Amino acid sequence: MIKAKASVARMVGRLSRATGKGGGTTLPGRVLLKLDANAIDKLGARLTDGTTLISATNGKTTTASMLATVLAGAGRHPVHNRAGSNMTWGVATALTEQRGCEGLFEVDEAWLPEVADRLGPRAILLGNLFRDQLDRYGETEALADAWAGLAARRAGRTSFILNSDDPLIADIGNSSGPDTIYFGIEDEAQALTELQHAFDAKLCRNCGHELTYDRAFVGHLGHYHCESCGMRRPRPEISATGITLKGMSGLTATINSPEGSVELDLPLPGLYNLYNALGAIATARQIGVPVSESVRSLAGMKAVFGRVERIRIGEVDLSILLVKNPAGANEVIRTLSLEPAPIDLWIALNDRIADGRDVSWIWDADFEMLADRVGRVTCTGTRASEMALRLKYAGWPTDRTEVIEDPEAAIDRALAQSGEQLFALPTYTALLDLRKLLADRGDTEKYWEG
Repeated sequence: MIKAKASVARMVGRLSRATGKGGGTTLPGRVLLKLDANAIDKLGARLTDGTTLISATNGKTTTASMLATVLAGAGRHPVHNRAGSNMTWGVATALTEQRGCEGLFEVDEAWLPEVADRLGPRAILLGNLFRDQLDRYGETEALADAWAGLAARRAGRTSFILNSDDPLIADIGNSSGPDTIYFGIEDEAQALTELQHAFDAKLCRNCGHELTYDRAFVGHLGHYHCESCGMRRPRPEISATGITLKGMSGLTATINSPEGSVELDLPLPGLYNLYNALGAIATARQIGVPVSESVRSLAGMKAVFGRVERIRIGEVDLSILLVKNPAGANEVIRTLSLEPAPIDLWIALNDRIADGRDVSWIWDADFEMLADRVGRVTCTGTRASEMALRLKYAGWPTDRTEVIEDPEAAIDRALAQSGEQLFALPTYTALLDLRKLLADRGDTEKYWEG
C-alpha cells in the first residue's frame, strides 16, 4: 500500500517540476503524509544501514552537505534531502524519490524530536543553538529542553555527536548516555577579543549560575565553566588547532582525533564552517569513515546554494552569504572584514514567516566592523528601510547606501555599480527569491538541481 501512495507522491513531484511550479522538494512529501501519516516510519524502515540526522540553528545544510560529500568519497550514497527541505515533508519527499540503504537528513530544530522518533536514527549530530525566529521557536532554552528529552529517549540506541563549545548542546550529553562524541575548537589565537552582543547562553544549565567564559569563538561558542557547581566544557574528541583564516578563499587547520593529527584545507571560509566540518568529521568517524578520508574529501567541498555560493554574472563575481540571525551575521561580517576594501554589498532583509517576523536581531549584529571598508550598498526586501537605518547607526556611508524595495531592480542596480566583486547578504526567503531570479535568467542552475 505504501508503495502505491509513494508512486502518487512522486508523480506529483514530477508534475510540479514539469510545469515550473517548483522543484518538488516539499510537495510530494506533503501529499504522501496526507495519504499516510506514518509514511516516514514505513519508508525509513527500508534504510537497513541506518540513518543519520543533523540539526542546528546555523550550518545544518552545509554540515549535511559536508557529510554527504565525505560519504560519497567513501563510496556511500545515502538518501539525502540535499535541497534543504528539512521539515517532515522534506524528509518524506527524499524518502519517496530516492533509493538507498542509508539515510542522511538535515532536520529543522523544532521538528527534530518527531523525525527522530519516527526514524530511530543510529546517529544524531547537534551543532549549535542560537537565537533565531523567536516568534516560531521561542527561546533557545526551550529547544535545548526538547533536545535533551529526545536524547534521554534515545540513550543507548543512538550515538550523539555534540558541539562541546556550545553549553546548550554540551549539556545534552548528560542525557544522551555513554555513546556521545564531542567536537570543538582548541585554538586560543582565534578567540574574540570581547564577547559579542549575539551571546545567547549565559547561564549554567545545571545550576542556573552565570557561566564564566575563558574565551569565545562564535557568539557563545567557546570555553566556559561554572564557578558555582563546577560544570566545565567537555573535552572534545575531535578538535581543531593551528587555524588560519583566509577570508573568502577558505581556511586551514589541524584536525586532532584518536587517529592522530591531519591537516585540513577547507575551501569554505570562517570559523562557522570549521565547526560544520568538525561536526561532519566526527559524525563520519562514528559511522565508519576514518578522519583522514573525511579531510581528504572536504578539500574538494563545494558551497551549498546561498552558503558562500559564488556565481559569475557578466564581469562580476557574486558571492551569496545567507544571514538570518545575529551570530551567523557576525561570522559573515568577520569573514568579509578580511577581504580587500572597498566592499560592495546587496543586502536583502525580509520578514516573512520563514524568516521570522521579528527582525530586531539586526541591531545585535556587529555591522560596525565593516563601517570603514564599505563601498556601495544596496538594501532591499520587505524591511529594506529598517536595514538601511541599522547601517546608518553602524556608521556605514549614507551617501553610498541606496534603498530599492524591489529585489530584481536592486540586484540589477548593485551589479551595474559594483566592481569585480559583489557580496549578497539575504535572509532566507530573500535567498530563495534571488536564486530563482538568477536561475530564471540562466545565470545559475535551480538550487534543487545543484
